[in-house]
Amino acid sequence: MAADDGYLDRSVLGNLAQATPEPPAPGSNQDQADRAASARFMALEDSDRWLMATAHAELRPPLALQHFDCALGVRRGAAQTPTLDRIAAKAFHDAQAAAVLARSAVDRPAPAADPQRRPCQTLGPGAAPRSASPSATAVAGTVYAETLARIAPDRAEAVRRIGHEIGVSRLICAMAYPSDVAAGEALGRAVAAEIVNTPAFQAEVAAARAELAAARATGRTNPGCAAERAALATPLP
Repeated sequence: MAADDGYLDRSVLGNLAQATPEPPAPGSNQDQADRAASARFMALEDSDRWLMATAHAELRPPLALQHFDCALGVRRGAAQTPTLDRIAAKAFHDAQAAAVLARSAVDRPAPAADPQRRPCQTLGPGAAPRSASPSATAVAGTVYAETLARIAPDRAEAVRRIGHEIGVSRLICAMAYPSDVAAGEALGRAVAAEIVNTPAFQAEVAAARAELAAARATGRTNPGCAAERAALATPLP
């Protein structure tokens, strides 16, 4: 399998995508609850948590692994991590492919389609947000978290929290509704469950753990961890 491929066959990803529930019908009770919840997140605009949400929009590997530095107790760049980078690239490939398949027949505008909601990332002229359901970012954040939890079980709770917060960031950024994030997280867990059972992933775990150990041995941690703790302490509306 090439480095820019994923771990999973398209048929597997297609089956997982088909199992993703459809978004709430327009005007339904769940749809109205989603919209009310989304409006409440306007209160976090320009807050520390808003800035974190802006950063969470970067999910390309290996840059996205920086979101998990504090949870893992390492600093990216403190040691070479080719195996971790390769795992991240493959996992991201599968997460994105699953999200695209799940969204192929869905047309649910993101909250940012409402002029009263300000997205925390720049949308090009005329570039309306793509369908919000399921949240592709929540899929990717969850897949990253679940694969890292398997590699670093001692940090599983912490990395899973960051994976969830990456999904929450899409609510803050007006790029998804709560049910879209929930659907994305569920799809992400299903994708990750398949990934960690593949021989290719299992063959890389020992090397990835050694890379994390080497990174921790440097004693260097991400200087942004204090800011991260402060942002995560922000009460959600």
